[in-house]
Order: sequence, then C-alpha cells, then structure tokens
Amino acid sequence: MKNSEIRPEKLHLREIRKSLRKIRMKCFCSGEQMRPREDEDKKSELGVGRDYNGSSALSTAESENAKKLDNGNIEEAELSLRETSSLNYEEARALLGRIEYQKGNIEAALRVFEGIDINGITIKMKTALTVREERKHRRRSKGGFAATPPPSMSKHAVSLLFEAIFLKAKSLQRLGRFQEAAQSCRVILDIVETSLAEGASDNVTGDIKLQETLTKAVELLPELWKLADSPRDAILSYRRALLNHWKLDPETTARIQKEYAVFLLYSGEEAVPPNLRSQTEGSFIPRNNVEEAILLLMLLLRKVNLKRISWDAAILDHLSFALTIAGDLTALAKQFEELSPELYDQRELYHTLSLCYQGAGEGLVALGLLRKLFSEREDPNRILGLLMASKICGERAGLAEEGLDYARRAIGNLGNECSQLDGAARFVLGITLTESSRMAVTETERIARQSEGIQALESADMTNPRVVHRLALENAEQRKLDSALAYAKQALKLGAESDLEVWLLLARVLSAQKRFSDAETIVDAALNETGKWEQGKLLRLKAKIRLAKGEVKDAITTYTQLLALLQVQSKSFNSAKKLPKIYSLQGYVEELRSLELGTWHDLAHIYINLSQWRDAESCLSRSRLIAPYSSVRYHTEGVLHNRQGQLEEAMEAFTTALDIDPMHVPSLISKAEILLELGNRSGIAVVRSFLMEALRIDRLNHSAWYNLGKMFKAEGSVSSMQEAVECFQAAVTLEETMPVEPFR
Repeated sequence: MKNSEIRPEKLHLREIRKSLRKIRMKCFCSGEQMRPREDEDKKSELGVGRDYNGSSALSTAESENAKKLDNGNIEEAELSLRETSSLNYEEARALLGRIEYQKGNIEAALRVFEGIDINGITIKMKTALTVREERKHRRRSKGGFAATPPPSMSKHAVSLLFEAIFLKAKSLQRLGRFQEAAQSCRVILDIVETSLAEGASDNVTGDIKLQETLTKAVELLPELWKLADSPRDAILSYRRALLNHWKLDPETTARIQKEYAVFLLYSGEEAVPPNLRSQTEGSFIPRNNVEEAILLLMLLLRKVNLKRISWDAAILDHLSFALTIAGDLTALAKQFEELSPELYDQRELYHTLSLCYQGAGEGLVALGLLRKLFSEREDPNRILGLLMASKICGERAGLAEEGLDYARRAIGNLGNECSQLDGAARFVLGITLTESSRMAVTETERIARQSEGIQALESADMTNPRVVHRLALENAEQRKLDSALAYAKQALKLGAESDLEVWLLLARVLSAQKRFSDAETIVDAALNETGKWEQGKLLRLKAKIRLAKGEVKDAITTYTQLLALLQVQSKSFNSAKKLPKIYSLQGYVEELRSLELGTWHDLAHIYINLSQWRDAESCLSRSRLIAPYSSVRYHTEGVLHNRQGQLEEAMEAFTTALDIDPMHVPSLISKAEILLELGNRSGIAVVRSFLMEALRIDRLNHSAWYNLGKMFKAEGSVSSMQEAVECFQAAVTLEETMPVEPFR
C-alpha cells in the first residue's frame, strides 16, 4: 500500500512512534557514551538496549505486555503533542522512565529519571499551575478576537512530570536510598504548596491524574523519612499532610492519621508540640505524643461513627493503649459507649466497660455492668468477669458475701484449664474470705473464714508480689507481726523495691513491734526510692514515728515539709501540668485532699496535747476550708473541747461527727468516754451500745476494749469485774502491738 493511501491518523501515529524511538535512543546514549563496559552489560541485562520493534529475546507474553505499555505511552505522547505541538526532552524521559519502571527495570528507570532537569522545569510547572484559565474575551484590535496566551507547559505535561518525580522517589526507595527518595518526593509537595498559596486550587485538584499523584506523594513522604531514620522530618511530614489543604479523600486522610498516631505512640521519639498559628483562643493543643495520638484516634473514631470511613478495629486498640497510659480510663469508657451497636459485640462491650470503670476507680459502676453480663447465657469472658466482680466485692465489706459467691463460681468453672487463672482465682478467693470474716456473726465463723482465707492466699501464686503483700497485711492485722514482717520483706524483693504500699506496710509492722528507729530507716529508704509525687504518705508516716519516739519538734518539722509538698502539688495541678501516670485526675485530687486534711488534724492533736489551743484551732480552721463536713474534723473539735473541760460542746461535736458517719469509731469511743465520765448509771446501756458497735467495726481497737473494761468495772458486780479484767488484758495486748497508723 502506498503512503498516499494510508489514513492521515495512522501516518501521525507512525511519526510519533519514530519520534519516541529516536528520543529514547538519544536519552540512553547522551551522557553515557563514556561508561565502562560493565554498565553496558548491565544495560543489556535490564533491557535498556532492547529493540522495541520485536527483535529482542522477550517471550510472547512479555512482548504483548510491552506492546500494551508502548501503546499507552504513545497515547500519552499524542496527547502532549496535541497540546504543545511538540514532545520535549523532559516529557520523553518521563514516558520512557515510566516504561522501564513498569517493566521492573528499576535502575534503568532511575537513570532515565535522573536525566530530567527538575530545577529547570520547577518554575515552568509552578507557572502552569498558577495561571488561571480565563474565558476568551472580545477586544478591538486589528486581528479581531484576542485570547490569553497559553502557559509554556500544559497541565497534562505537569501531571506527566509529577508522575516521573514520584516514580523516581519510588525507584530510590526500592534501591534503599531513602533520604534521596524523600527529598525527591518532597519536590512535588513544595511545588503544589506554592501554587496553592497563589490560588491555584482548581488547577491542582481539577486534574484527576495530577491529584492522584499528589495524594500518593503526600502519603509516601513520611514513610520515606521513617525509613531514612529521620523521625523529626517524619513528624513534620505527617503534620504537613494533615494540616494543608491537599483535597485528600477521607480514606487516605484516615490512613495518614492512623499511621501518625501509631508512630507517636510507639516510635520513642518525643515530638515537639505543634505551633498552630491560626488556632482559636481556648482550643486544645496537645502537649506531648500521647495527647496528640489520642486526639487523632478520637477523630478517627468519630469519622467511623459518622460512617465517613470504614470500621478499623485497630483504631480502638491503639486508643485503648493511649488512654490507659494517660490514666484516663473514664474517657476510654465514653469512647466505647459512643460506638455504634453493630460495630462491637455487646457482651464484649460490657466486659471492656467494666474494665475501664474498675481501672478508673468506679468499682460499683463496673460491678453493675458485670451483673448484666452474668445474665447472658453465653459469655466468653465469664471467668474473667467473675474474678473481677469478686475482687470488686472483696474490697467492700458489705459486698463480701456476694464476692465470695463469685470467686467460688469462677473456680468451679475454671477446672484445670489455666494455672495462671487458677492462681488469680485463689488470690481473689482469699481476699473475699478474709473480708467476709470481718462481718461474721460469731467468733467461730470469723476464725474459720480467716484461716480458710490465709490458706487460699498461700495456695495462690507466691511469686506474685500482690499475693505476698496481701499475706503480710492479713498477718499484720491478726497481730502475727513476725510472719507479717517476713512476708513484707519478701514482697519488697519481688516488687523490685518500688512498691510504695509495701514500703509503708513494712514500716508500720516495725512500728507495731516498737522498733521505731528501724521503721524510720525504712521510711528514709523509701523516700530515696520514690519520686516526689509519691512521698506524701511516707512523710506523714515519718512524722508519726518521730512523734511516737517523743521527738515532737522533729515531727512538726516533718509535717511542715509535707504541707509544703502538698502545696507544690496543688499548684502543679491548678496550672494543668502533667500529672504522674500513677494517678487518674479524680484519684489525684482525692489523694491531695485526704492527705492535707489528715495532716492538719494530726497537727491539731499535737497542739491539743501541748495545750496550745490557738494553734489547734488554727489547724482546724484550715481543715474546715478543705472539707466543711468531715467527721474526723468534728471529732478533733470534740477532743479539743473535752480537753478544755467543755463537755457539752464536746458531746455536740461527737454527735455531729456520728451524724456524718455513723461508723466513725473514734467518735463512738469518745462519746462513750464522756458518758462514763459523767457517771450516770442509766447511761451504761448507751455506753455499752457505743462500745460494742465500735468493736464490731474494729475489733482490734485497744481504746474500745479499755473503755469497755472501765464500763464493766463501774458496774461493780463479781462477774462484771472478771469481764473488766479480760477487757483490760486485751487492751494492753493490742496496745503493745499497735502501729503508729493503721496497717491498711
């Protein structure tokens, strides 16, 4: 067939193919003629020098793929020729580099891409993106209509070169040159960012291919910086990706947010807080990695609930971890409660919520959720739920019987499946048995449950410091001080000498043995091992030990140090500084309040014993500001009035204390003392009721036994005198083994 008979479009396609082949050969030959022979061999291995007309050694399948790739790129070249009437050197390299990349010839593709003068074409690309398309407008001129001159580079060419820059970054990534890859990828973002700042939003986002390349580059850049071991640049790239207006689709934005949150939580690199110039006054600015990660994950969870993105269970897992280490389990529970029902199994939800509320210190709320869980016929977490419910009940005297039932049901369902769960179940059973023994009606039942509880604890995992600590506590409260001391020392070793409660128990046991100097030494050692935030209880215990040694001035000095520490902690809280992770917000506030209140009352008692009434009243006025309705404060006021001989005012104060807390043992005893002092025989029955109630609550209170002995002695009968002797003996024995502050 003659050339004149061939259709014009086919002739045009032939010309394009010829042009591409010539430019291809020019691209590979220019600048590479002086390369060693080894490079030529590599080229032949990678297919750089192949004849694309079919003379290479490709298989049939490979030839077909090559034809498809060539056809696609020829169509792209034809589009470029239509728009610019020519295919320049950079565009040709972009097309040929893409061919090599798609065939897997990474090194060959990189050599082609490196021939593109990025710096030289950057200005042209920015100009092409920032020039706005204007409608043709009429104006009087000799030539008739005039139009805005087109930019030197078409948007299609910009898109083609953007893809070349991106593929260059991918090639560098596959060759392990991560920093160079990140720098190449960043060029795309720099160009687009500059163009967007000049109002080129429609030009950028209007081109589908350009927007697709931009989206890939935005997502790739932080990953490249992570591979290059440059965490600071990775963080800046993540923030740049999320804060700039790249017009990313919701799923891409969600992926970037999730990856950034994961990086913040687990990378170990502490990020500098973001400097948001445009934030509104009072808006939340994260202060550290964890807060920034929580913010991102909460935003993702909200998008899931609004059905803007698909459900990803990993979001909830990472958020649970972040809020747990932040100590805000109530916020975590709220996030679970806001989940759509179809996203989370309701039985799993009840179990998880109970864990959250238990960790946040709201045990009764957790127990209510677990009771709902137990009503379900099938519960995959039944044993764990029973153990948790038993533990919650075991911490509350009124619920000990219910907890005992849960513990026994857990052990019955467990069998021999898991030794660790068996040890945990026996530990919880021991706690509930010892707690329920305090509410036993008869002495025989009380002793039997105590003994069974100790046996259950001893059969639990004795390598667990919590188990050993509990054994030390139970032996101490039963006044088995030698055993308690041995268990406390063992728990201290198992706990790597970092458990505050074990340090406190060890010092209290030594004080009960009247080894006050040893107890003070233990407290000093604990002060050296613990941080400032945990030293409040230790300083208060040290002051009480010094007071027991008769060192009143030193005790007052220690209380002064404690008040100074509490003031610093209070200011830190008020200024919203970072709280220690051992506290939740509510627990931290309650800890400060209780410790300061107790300190003022301790000082008031010291000044009462020194007959310094004004100082005692000053301490009580300070405690009144903290807690206006405190049974302890009213009791201390009653003691002050009693020492001043104001019996009527003292009686009124004790009565008010019991109105606030009917189970306040010191007020029950103090009220009985005044009635005994008045010597009214008709009041003996009332005295007996007060003292028996005090002993029901705290059967090891030596003061209650002593006053009960005084009451029997006042009755004057032979039988009552014998009972008085027994009460006095019990009081002496208990006083000899009494710690400077309660063991628990």
